[in-house]
Amino acid sequence: MQATTIGIDLAKNIFQVHGADAHGKKIFNKALKRDQMAAFFVNLPPALVGMEACGSAHYWARKLQSMGHTVRLMAPQFVKPYVKGNKHDAADAEAICEAVTRPTMRFVPIKNAEQQAVLSMHRVRQGFVRARTAQANQIRGLLSEFGLIVPQGIAHITGRVPPLIEDASNELPGGLRILIDRLLEHFKALQAQIQQLEAQILAWHRSNPASKRLEQIPGIGPITASALIASLGDARSFKDGRQVAAWLGLVPKQHSSGGKQNLLGISKRGDTYLRTLLIQGARSVIYHADRPSQEASATCQWVCRVAQRRNKNIAAVALANKNARICWALLTGDKDYDERSQTA
Repeated sequence: MQATTIGIDLAKNIFQVHGADAHGKKIFNKALKRDQMAAFFVNLPPALVGMEACGSAHYWARKLQSMGHTVRLMAPQFVKPYVKGNKHDAADAEAICEAVTRPTMRFVPIKNAEQQAVLSMHRVRQGFVRARTAQANQIRGLLSEFGLIVPQGIAHITGRVPPLIEDASNELPGGLRILIDRLLEHFKALQAQIQQLEAQILAWHRSNPASKRLEQIPGIGPITASALIASLGDARSFKDGRQVAAWLGLVPKQHSSGGKQNLLGISKRGDTYLRTLLIQGARSVIYHADRPSQEASATCQWVCRVAQRRNKNIAAVALANKNARICWALLTGDKDYDERSQTA
């Protein structure tokens, strides 16, 4: 008997592997060390391999695919209901092996090495932005203890803080002036790191035709476009544009029963980073749509009507949802954005 379905519980050093035949009967359930994985799978006949979408999952998916296996990645929350009894590695591997065979299971697209590299730049940039914000807040907080108020905003840190340090008329002690200057240098170093990463992301964006195609959509710039391309992978793995919007958590959450439909706020599932980029880009469109000097496009007219009926926050989420569906249409159809096709 040979295993036709295999579930792998990924880890740092010890991997649990569960194999089952075509009837679901267990063939093996063993623990393998990291250096034993390749030798074990290269000698197995091609099989359906299931794994949870976690750390190193995409690497192992690509490696096992190169050996002839069919690999499927699943979200951990979809695998949890199949765990029987207590939680341990053997039970987790068995649950993964069973979950991957379900006909209604939802799978995560496998990313290639380039997509992972682009997402790594986005994640590092996001970390630097958070550190920059924390550093700005610390500088502003320390100065406020001495009655010196710096307005909110990143630009005010480099513009307002140096004159305060050099002003001899305030009561800042000499040691604190040196400390604030040191914090300001750290702030500038974080700012330089962010700018360098944004330049790298922009260079990749300009070299990728699909990413440049998404930039044509109002509310989507190079940062958002490159993040979408790297995260979506093959857009054809999604059934339609609404599935992409649901994957990003931009559709209403439901709590319906007894034939009565009850829609709540957006579900906020999926990637928070992508959802934030899309919504902030939509806010930018709404801001510029309110300017009377600018000729109103079909998208601006539509989002203004939504904002008038409801409010700007709901309009921003609605436009982000619409942009996500447009992105799917452009990527699957290999076509450019056409403003005239949008309903005015």
